[in-house]
Amino acid sequence: MWNILKIASAFIGIIVGAGFASGQEVLQYFTSFGHWGTAAAVVATALFAYLGMMLTMLGSQTQTMSHKKVIYQISGRWVGIIVDYVIIFTLFGVGVVMIAGAGSLLNQQFDLPPYAGSIVLTVLIGLTAMLNVDRVVAVIGSITPLLIVALVVICGYSIMTMDKSFDTLAPIAESVESTLPHWFISAVNYVSFNLAVGAAMALVMGGAETNPRVAKLGGLLGGAGVGVLIVLSHLALFSQIEVVANYPMPLLKIIDMISPALSTFMTFILFGMIFNTAVSMFYAFAARFVPMKSAKANKFIFATLAVGFVASFAGFTQLVAVFYPLIGYLGLFLVGALIYAPFKLKKDQMTLQEPAFATK
Repeated sequence: MWNILKIASAFIGIIVGAGFASGQEVLQYFTSFGHWGTAAAVVATALFAYLGMMLTMLGSQTQTMSHKKVIYQISGRWVGIIVDYVIIFTLFGVGVVMIAGAGSLLNQQFDLPPYAGSIVLTVLIGLTAMLNVDRVVAVIGSITPLLIVALVVICGYSIMTMDKSFDTLAPIAESVESTLPHWFISAVNYVSFNLAVGAAMALVMGGAETNPRVAKLGGLLGGAGVGVLIVLSHLALFSQIEVVANYPMPLLKIIDMISPALSTFMTFILFGMIFNTAVSMFYAFAARFVPMKSAKANKFIFATLAVGFVASFAGFTQLVAVFYPLIGYLGLFLVGALIYAPFKLKKDQMTLQEPAFATK
């Protein structure tokens, strides 16, 4: 049971990065659709639960140490190439967004220059990524329970203190700009994007678990947990949309309304969640190209982080608005491969079991 919870917590930690923990992702993908954003959150929950289960189970069954082996196995050669490069592109790109998010977080809360938070995160990623995968999973999962408790408190406070009905607030929510055209497309795009973000590390986590059933349940619970957090965040933002719509870190603004001291505490939790996603992105990115826990890997990670730090100056909100939907559309190749995976593996197994007939 402990290993199931550890995998689930780590899976949530991978998905819940700067965009989610700040509220910016949920604002753009769900709350901007008003009432339909709630329906989108339910759709996303179901998809996360199933596809999270598939990722960790496949990782355990293949005992993989990199996403490459599994992706080519379930996708075939040509689609596998596309999915592989989508994941590579996503790992680096989201790592950059996390570095930018750390800068925006400390800038909004402490009025520090954006580069200060980005430098701190970059150094922490470099130090942590040199650990083995089990310790990385433990680090990622350790902060998740704090975020869950915090979101429950935020959601409860927001709903209890709202002075207008959701029907009244819906037009205000729908006025928030979003690059997504429809609530259902937005839900699928969000799941697709996050799977492209989390697939590599989820497969590696599954590969570190020898029991496929444990890995399967961990992924299922983790995916469902992500969905519950989406619903809580959406309701919190929806109920306070008049106040938070124009903030880069809208959830942090709600906490600041509850208590400035609590806001300071939550800043460190949010920074921890940003760190979770960032370290998993750069770790999985490096694992795709070089053997980990080696001098070559360390040099590769530090070189990648240097490039990522420079790229992060493009700006957090802009990166979320443009880069995330793009990855969501590209990630549909991965979603399709994961849905087809059970049939593909069953077909491959039946082919291996077919008796060989001698030919005359």
